[in-house]
Amino acid sequence: MIDADAIVVGLGFGGLGAALRLAERGARVVALERLTYPGGCACTFERDGDWFEGGATLFSGFGRGELFRRWIDAHGMEVDVTHLDPGLELRTPRATVRASRDRARLLAQFEAMEGAPREGLRRFFGLQEDVASALWPTLDDTALLPPLTPARVLRHARRLPRYLPLARLAGRTLWSVLGRFGLQGFAPLVDWLDAQCQITIQCSAREAEAPFAFAALDYHHRGAAHVRGGIGELAWEMSHAIERLGGSVHYRAPLKPAHVLGGPPRDGGPWRIEAPGGVSVRAPRLLLNMLPGDALRVTELRHAGLERLAARVRGGWSAGMLYRVVRPPAGAGAEAHHLELVADPARPFLEGNHVFLSIGAEGEGVQRPGTRRVTVSTHIDPARLRGASDDEQRAYVEDVQGRMRATIEGLAPEWCDVVREFTGSARTFRRWTGREEGLVGGVPR
Repeated sequence: MIDADAIVVGLGFGGLGAALRLAERGARVVALERLTYPGGCACTFERDGDWFEGGATLFSGFGRGELFRRWIDAHGMEVDVTHLDPGLELRTPRATVRASRDRARLLAQFEAMEGAPREGLRRFFGLQEDVASALWPTLDDTALLPPLTPARVLRHARRLPRYLPLARLAGRTLWSVLGRFGLQGFAPLVDWLDAQCQITIQCSAREAEAPFAFAALDYHHRGAAHVRGGIGELAWEMSHAIERLGGSVHYRAPLKPAHVLGGPPRDGGPWRIEAPGGVSVRAPRLLLNMLPGDALRVTELRHAGLERLAARVRGGWSAGMLYRVVRPPAGAGAEAHHLELVADPARPFLEGNHVFLSIGAEGEGVQRPGTRRVTVSTHIDPARLRGASDDEQRAYVEDVQGRMRATIEGLAPEWCDVVREFTGSARTFRRWTGREEGLVGGVPR
């Protein structure tokens, strides 16, 4: 029996970050992961000799003083990071927008478009920067996070002038803010905001909570980067750092209700877990890096708050995937690329109408010389799969994947010389990660 201060279940990046932070603070940590590698949905996996990103993912936080950069430097992680500029390119039938790391260059693209309301654009992007500058440090500074002790409340009080822009946004949608600046009719900006909101906070600008959306829009300017070899390289380095700090990390350990033998809700004692592979551990704290519905199932708890949150998460999205090896176009360059494509901006940004491509760097993870790996994703509505027969589910997913291919052929034909392709779906994510209904992304905000 291993005695620990905390058990962390699930080594996606949430679990990796929690375990590493606890280990940094001197806690004895035992981490359990169902797969044979870390990263969860944001991993790098092998299929028949080629390596693919689990999701079409762009990471940020690699700039000076930012979270991943701090961990890389503090623990001597061997992670080769390339800062991309632009980090992402959005293509729609009516505009192309490149997400420059430089705010002024991003704004200048919109100002140069026909019919651009320049004054409204400047005011809108100025407010976005003010809100993001207030919120990102709050999430990055542990002395500002709950529990709110008197000292932490005082720190927040000193920041009140920076929080003032938030007061005007409370309870408002991003769409309403666009109306305030006379920008609801400027289609290129609306398309850009809808696309960025969909991949960050899981909903359109018409639904997006304005403060959260303004903060999320800043990720292009917050150390967006590509990890050479795939984001799984960072996941492995974080896992190794946990072990160097004395933590114990165990793979091939899928947790089921029968493995949770005790815990505070049951008998007032420590959590006791008998995991597959002969791992026996007890600790007073259990951290579950999983969806709330999965947490309720694994622990067999009855918890009203988690049940409410589980219902909200079920209003989110699953994913449809294409994993490809392609011959790149002439002049593609050696670095990684991220493309976001929208076939019809008037339709919802899901089900193949909106796709995200993560294109690997030259020579990265592929066996065939002169080819590149590409991970393509789109949002799938899990409600379309609930109660459907296997044949109905298959037909729906195949239809979505057909639309994904059509969107790529229409807006990024240069990346359509496909050498090999295999697919993924909500069922794939459910079987692979254990996530309820294959849900990805989190609670829509």
